[in-house]
Amino acid sequence: MHNWLLPEYIEDVLPAEAARIEALRRTLLDLFKVHGYQYVIPPMLEYMESLITGVGHDLDLATFKVVDQLTGRLMGVRADMTPQAARIDAHLLNQQGITRLCYAGSVLRTKPDGLAHTREPLQLGAELYGHAGVASDIEIQRLLIKALQAIGINQVHMDFSHVNIFGSLIEASQIAPQLEQDLYAALQSKDQSAVASLAHGLDKITREALIHLTALNGDKTILTKAAQVLPATPAIQAALASLSKVSAALDDLGVSVSFDLSELRGYHYHSGIVFAAYAQGYKGPLALGGRYDEVGQAFGRARPATGFSLDLRGIVTALPPASRTMAIFAPASDHKTIGDDKSLSAKIDALRAEGHIVVQALAVSEARDDNLSHEKLNHDELNCTKKLEHYNSGWHVVNIEKS
Repeated sequence: MHNWLLPEYIEDVLPAEAARIEALRRTLLDLFKVHGYQYVIPPMLEYMESLITGVGHDLDLATFKVVDQLTGRLMGVRADMTPQAARIDAHLLNQQGITRLCYAGSVLRTKPDGLAHTREPLQLGAELYGHAGVASDIEIQRLLIKALQAIGINQVHMDFSHVNIFGSLIEASQIAPQLEQDLYAALQSKDQSAVASLAHGLDKITREALIHLTALNGDKTILTKAAQVLPATPAIQAALASLSKVSAALDDLGVSVSFDLSELRGYHYHSGIVFAAYAQGYKGPLALGGRYDEVGQAFGRARPATGFSLDLRGIVTALPPASRTMAIFAPASDHKTIGDDKSLSAKIDALRAEGHIVVQALAVSEARDDNLSHEKLNHDELNCTKKLEHYNSGWHVVNIEKS
């Protein structure tokens, strides 16, 4: 067995790609900051109760579990940072007004998923707590679109749904939990015949509404059609009105919008509008989000909440290959001529202060036993296209001539 092999779907990120991911991470966190979102760093490990309470069975299955050697309690390696942000808002910050939080860090999942098909996504997200109106949904969605545009993805497509449409139908008909789960699965696969069969024993209004949901997907005209074929209950009318408002609020950002009212992603913990962002060149959603007003209740304080998260490692997989940043090669300090040595150090410091990458040779040659000189070896391997040369009583940046 090779000692350098990594587990399946776990991989290193090499310098050029790592540099791009880190630059984009900083760009997005700066974007979140100027919109008022405070950065938090939750721990990698928590007790299982904190990590999965209120967010459904799926997250439990996705979480690696370990036993705490100090307490004997079961702990989990975070598979999603959203519940951690909800815990921080509800239990640690304990603010009464609106709280905006953002985060960025690796999460670990038992099975590969997402755009990069990895078990270690780099999750970035923004969450807004303390506001129940559609205005906060719109703020989060607009922030997501700006984040994707900041990455360089301009042709964004947003797909919306609202879990209260299905939820209100279930609640009104007092459908048993097992039938609810079966209907949920059939709607997710848009299997109209399965929905019709499962809903056979329900009242006519509910049965027909559930069947209609399988076909209610498309552009904004779907909302008009939904208002015509679904029961005109207060919950459904409010859901359709909210979807209409968020669609109109995104017009100036140049995104396309669609609706899929049978899409119930995160149904077990979402409580309102849910959405996904797509773009050409990607096989799946770039980001997921929605409202989850009840998750904070597990931490002693239910707070209105909405947010989104994305996997930055996954998003960069469809971007053009990263190019290495060009550097300037500087000779080693010889410590023989003190004046020249100080002026070389000063020139290097000045270039680095301007943001240039300057790689200085070491005084002791580490050239390999081949025909390459030490300087030539560094030029090639360190990606240096320019170098510092001393002439006219000073150090100057010149192009490296290709041999």
